[in-house]
Amino acid sequence: MHRTSRRRLARIAAAVTAATLLLAGCSKTNASSDSGSGGGSSAAPIAKDDLVLVASVINTTNPYMASMIEGAKALSAKLGVPLEVVDSQGSSQTEISKIQAILARGKKAVVMVNTVASSDAKPIVDAVKQAGGYVTIWWNKPDNLEPWDVGNNFVAFQKYSGVESGECTGKALAESLGGKGNVVGLAGVLDSTTSQTRVAGFKNALKAYPNIKLLDLQPANWDPQLGLSVTQNLLTKYPNQIDGIWAADDAMIIGATQATKKANVYDKIKYVSDGLYPDVVSLMKQPNSPVVGETFHRGFMAASIGLYTAYLAATGKIDPSTLPHEKRDSLFKLVCATPKDFEQYTKWDNDVAGWVDTLVNAKDPWSVEPTPLVGQGPEKLPS
Repeated sequence: MHRTSRRRLARIAAAVTAATLLLAGCSKTNASSDSGSGGGSSAAPIAKDDLVLVASVINTTNPYMASMIEGAKALSAKLGVPLEVVDSQGSSQTEISKIQAILARGKKAVVMVNTVASSDAKPIVDAVKQAGGYVTIWWNKPDNLEPWDVGNNFVAFQKYSGVESGECTGKALAESLGGKGNVVGLAGVLDSTTSQTRVAGFKNALKAYPNIKLLDLQPANWDPQLGLSVTQNLLTKYPNQIDGIWAADDAMIIGATQATKKANVYDKIKYVSDGLYPDVVSLMKQPNSPVVGETFHRGFMAASIGLYTAYLAATGKIDPSTLPHEKRDSLFKLVCATPKDFEQYTKWDNDVAGWVDTLVNAKDPWSVEPTPLVGQGPEKLPS
């Protein structure tokens, strides 16, 4: 047998052994897990020294994900608890396996996950619960998977309204075109409630503008490089026909603007997106910018809110079973931003640690401006 083959078999054997040990550990009754499938928890608070924070993001090329990591690092420094960052690289399998590996190391995990796909939420929640950790999911989960049906270890699901985002930017795009023209759209990951709700809001907004035609809608998976390539394909498919581009987030619109600049049509097209991130802010600051609408929310706020909520549960500061449902399946405040007013919303961007200080000092992750709790999910799609 070749040496390479032996090494490969050894790696496989090690992986199987690790998985077996993890499953064996998960099958035991854990004192930190809920006593029932959907009830409260009698578990004692976990000491800070026994905790590790885990922030799992879809990728690290998207500016929103980079901001999430920044917020998680600031919270880790504020709390004095070590942090593990999971780069899922756009892969559900990578996301789940990396989280399982951290759970198997022994410390109790306080986890915030921006799931790659909605279907990832259940296996992650189950693994964290079985390991005696606490998890908050951000953005994507199946609507029928509710924290109170799982128990205290699934502390909360949190997001900003996708429908509101899509409606906000869809209306801004249509108005910028005078209610007439052809547009294309860039969606996120197809199996993502975030993308699905934003697309639904976008399409709903266009109903009020019968002379706006949606030529095409393609997934670009929250990735700037895919945003570029998909837009290049659309420009080829619809030459000299595209008047506006809608994207479900800023990473993809950044790629789209790179494509239109290469095709020398950047200034002939209007753009809207979600997130109001630095590269897009720079575009909006330009005179007569074709970026005509955005929504404001921040990854560093989302990640630190999610991690801090799970941390409060792990350390016994809150009992999730006693919380109202809107604090466990939550919608946080989202703002429609325009070229006229967007600069008022970015004041915390250069002081992430300061905002995290405000969050922790408030001891209430649901009330901190500019992103307090405003409602309860799941979101209802427009009819």
